[in-house]
Amino acid sequence: MKIILLTPMDIEQEKALNALARMPNLQNDYKVIVSGIGRESTAKALMHLPKHDVCVLLGFAAIVGKESNLPAHLQFGKPIEITQATLYGYEGGLFENGKPLFTEPKTKQATLASLTSDKFVRTTDLAEQTVINMEDYTFMYLKKPQDFILRIISDFLPHETEIDFFEEVKSIDFLEAIKVIEESFV
Repeated sequence: MKIILLTPMDIEQEKALNALARMPNLQNDYKVIVSGIGRESTAKALMHLPKHDVCVLLGFAAIVGKESNLPAHLQFGKPIEITQATLYGYEGGLFENGKPLFTEPKTKQATLASLTSDKFVRTTDLAEQTVINMEDYTFMYLKKPQDFILRIISDFLPHETEIDFFEEVKSIDFLEAIKVIEESFV
């Protein structure tokens, strides 16, 4: 099966390629493509993908809540599948055309709801265990039925101290996420 891993950032592409290189006996053929950050970049990337069977949006995600209060499957570096996406307006409101989108799970991972915003969300008057990003809604809106989103938890909102995102994510390994994808298409 030809699987495209669509990553918003170069660092996610590097981590995906590194994990793929360490997987013995891959059952599928992978191509990792960087889409760029944001809704527009995601839409453009989806319109220009090479022929494939499945596309997986694979990338980091902030989650609302304190790590110490979240269950083990929602800890730093853990992969989760997004099965609901909502669009959050720039001024902090839901867009009228941004009604929640739903999809059936494609993996055996924990599933969560995602909130896509035009800007980085710093405030958290949001439900705990909500995933925050800048791409999921567009992907969910444009994807094919077999495509899905797998996010890796990279930080927790609200940030209690200022973080250097790229330093924070250095230790995250995408191997567990690649294993989830492989097990979903055996």
